[in-house]
Amino acid sequence: MNNSNFHIKPDGKNEFHFCPNCNSKNIKTITDIGTTHWICPDCDYDLYNNNAAAVGLFLIVENKLLVFSRVKEPQKSKLGIPGGFVNKGESLEEACIRECSEEIGIIPKEINYLCSFPNVYPYKTLVYSTCDAFFFTEYRGNSEEFLSSIKTLDGEAENCKLISLENLNSDDFAFESMRKAVAVLKKRLQK
Repeated sequence: MNNSNFHIKPDGKNEFHFCPNCNSKNIKTITDIGTTHWICPDCDYDLYNNNAAAVGLFLIVENKLLVFSRVKEPQKSKLGIPGGFVNKGESLEEACIRECSEEIGIIPKEINYLCSFPNVYPYKTLVYSTCDAFFFTEYRGNSEEFLSSIKTLDGEAENCKLISLENLNSDDFAFESMRKAVAVLKKRLQK
């Protein structure tokens, strides 16, 4: 799909300029049904833009959560956690471990499912609808040892730090799904 063929309308909905299959430039030939399904009556091209799967991992060390500043858009400089999109042929768990390894150089031995929430991820000229699955794990060591083992590798994270769960301000997180997941994490760990 050519990005120049696609744009975001002011209401946040995705829209095509022409059919991605037959290149019909008559915009009226593309019918947008709920921003997830397009049909071209000229060639019968039928396109679904379903949710993308994404993951996030809460790393807990001595009752503190690892967070970092996001280096890239969207939500540059807001708080993030290791995570990202699930690759083709990859399970949620595999994606979570891979993303953690790529972003901070740590490979968790065990992760536990926490919750999932829908999210919107605007990137360049597209708005992705995602379903974000969150996992958590506890590091069995001290804070200094953990922080010294972090290696920000792919240029997506900087200023890694540990914040106590009591002092977490969910408004500082990059995405609504993360903010909701932080609330679930706090409840889960209070039990």
